[in-house]
Amino acid sequence: MGEAIELTIDDRLVRISSPDKVLFPEPGLTKRDVVDYHRAVADVLLPHCLDRPCNLERFPDGVDGEHFVQKRVPKNAPEWLRTVEVTFGSQRTARELCPASLADVLWSVNLGAITVHPWSVRAPNLDEPDELRIDLDPMPGVSWDAVRGTTTVVGEVLAEHGLVGFPKTSGSRGMHVLVRIERRSYVDVRAAAVALAREVERRRPDLATSSWWKEERGERIFLDYNQNLWDRTTAAAYAVRPTADARVSLPVTWDEVADVEPGDATIRTVPGLLEDRADPTATIDEEVGDLTSLLALAAQDREDGLPDLPLPPHYPKLPHEPPRVPPSRRRR
Repeated sequence: MGEAIELTIDDRLVRISSPDKVLFPEPGLTKRDVVDYHRAVADVLLPHCLDRPCNLERFPDGVDGEHFVQKRVPKNAPEWLRTVEVTFGSQRTARELCPASLADVLWSVNLGAITVHPWSVRAPNLDEPDELRIDLDPMPGVSWDAVRGTTTVVGEVLAEHGLVGFPKTSGSRGMHVLVRIERRSYVDVRAAAVALAREVERRRPDLATSSWWKEERGERIFLDYNQNLWDRTTAAAYAVRPTADARVSLPVTWDEVADVEPGDATIRTVPGLLEDRADPTATIDEEVGDLTSLLALAAQDREDGLPDLPLPPHYPKLPHEPPRVPPSRRRR
């Protein structure tokens, strides 16, 4: 697997063990290849993860082997590694990776954490997200054309509420839309995400659903509003995904949404692509929006009798949240 190599990154010495270990067997990509990819895209990747707590989804034996999520930084981490203490939805705490430079990211890649998974908050403001995340999760049987069409509707709703969205492929089966916002509480950001999901569903009930319960979704695209909760993470823009072909979560312009194919963006293709096109997320930190309009839509939904939507099981219950029991069980 080759002798360890040492890289000087941002005045830090980063050790890469077993650089020739194959992490992606199908295209034959090694740990060294994954490290080289992150170095090639550092300028466009880092704005999406710097100062943000990051979970470590580790694939020590490559994407075909067993994997696990590690939230706590191991005790033998180098002294220079930037970390921060976070509080999960369960109210437990942990010290997580919080990158300050590419060196921190490459340290995690060396552990087999091939995907950068940032929270929606930035240190030191760990209770106030500065990003609204729209996660379009297609149910089985949903076409890619339907995903792209629903993403376009999301963009229309955001624009009508004075917000600028930045779409990207998830690197798997769906799409993400990122929106920089003025910092708000988790409760407010999630309420805005619920309101947006419901509005998209009203416009395209054939394509989109806001239902938390799988039994109600059918062959539609679930807009996962709960991705805006404490300790929830999303693959960063330009992050590598654990797919057989080493796909990348690729930002696109709104004009490109209609034609983008997720399989076209891989570790091997994206560095070259960036030589020929501007980064669609280059202005994301300049387009900071206000959730006031979406929150007014949420308030209108409440006045119209729509209750809040459920949270995952281990989160504290919100005041107006309905029972966390599937409708079929409630009927029984």
